Amino acid sequence: MPNTDLLSPWVRRFLLEYLVSERNLARNTQKSYRDALRQFLPFIARAARRRIERLQVGDVSPARTRAFLQDLEKSRGCGIDTRNQRLAAIHTLARFIGLHSPEHLKWCGQIQAIASKKGARPLVEYLEKDELDALLKAPNQRTPQGRRDYAVLLFLYNTGARADEVAQVRIGDLELGAAPSRDSSSVLLHGKGSKPRRCPLWPRTVDELRSLIGRRATSQHAFLNRRGQPLTRFGIHALVERHAARVATKLPSVAKKRVSPHTIRHTTATHLLRSGVDINTIRAWLGHVCLSTTNVYAEVDLEMKAKALLKCEIKDGKPKKPWRKNSGLMEFLRTL
Repeated sequence: MPNTDLLSPWVRRFLLEYLVSERNLARNTQKSYRDALRQFLPFIARAARRRIERLQVGDVSPARTRAFLQDLEKSRGCGIDTRNQRLAAIHTLARFIGLHSPEHLKWCGQIQAIASKKGARPLVEYLEKDELDALLKAPNQRTPQGRRDYAVLLFLYNTGARADEVAQVRIGDLELGAAPSRDSSSVLLHGKGSKPRRCPLWPRTVDELRSLIGRRATSQHAFLNRRGQPLTRFGIHALVERHAARVATKLPSVAKKRVSPHTIRHTTATHLLRSGVDINTIRAWLGHVCLSTTNVYAEVDLEMKAKALLKCEIKDGKPKKPWRKNSGLMEFLRTL
């Protein structure tokens, strides 16, 4: 009979059986759980003075788990979001063990009682139109790499896609209409949890993509690095940060912002909202599951807040008292 107290078999089943077979989570999500446990288990092993392979379920005590979370913040300098993400992975592992091992239900409840930490929600950062235009002009389009970089930046702004979604795009995912009907062009994006969505492409984006992909096979990735290999999400991050640093030397406002592919995603959403696109369409555009996630853009857009403020602005310091004026009866009635 297997030893249900040993932690190692549970971890293996959790990563290979539960996350993959039962939940069918995206590969990046699986890696996130794996990385959390790669940090957590050595900490518990040191605290329990056991080899990792010999750890018992009971060695993962609430006190040691809290000490691990505190160590993340104090020693590693991790933020509250990272701390809560690691705790969520531990919670999920505990729930998995509790579901399959009734004798560990009490332990599971104790671990799940550890609360996530509430933190201040940071403001969503986005680029104003002049800042975005400067970023698009940053690549040297006289070189092959500069043309590729410009196409990536334009594609990010057009679609509002995540860096990983852009890295996954294959030529077969692109539907590039021929002139003059290019406005029917679109791209199939593979979002979080392998949820596909189609996004329209501007004629300008179509022209850049058509030039970039040439006659390459439909199975190839659309965006390649200098060695002809698929551009990774880390490469896309580096690309954006490199050109943002160049723009920051000319625009001080950009120097105050941390510009990343996700910043461009926020920029797309904010600019769509300013253009009058309804919030539900923006939700579908970005691939959000919940409308509440998209609503954050309505909260941060200063330009729209300023326009709303103008509509309810009080022009004079003191309201006028119409009954003190010797006006006609109809004018008097109108002012009431």
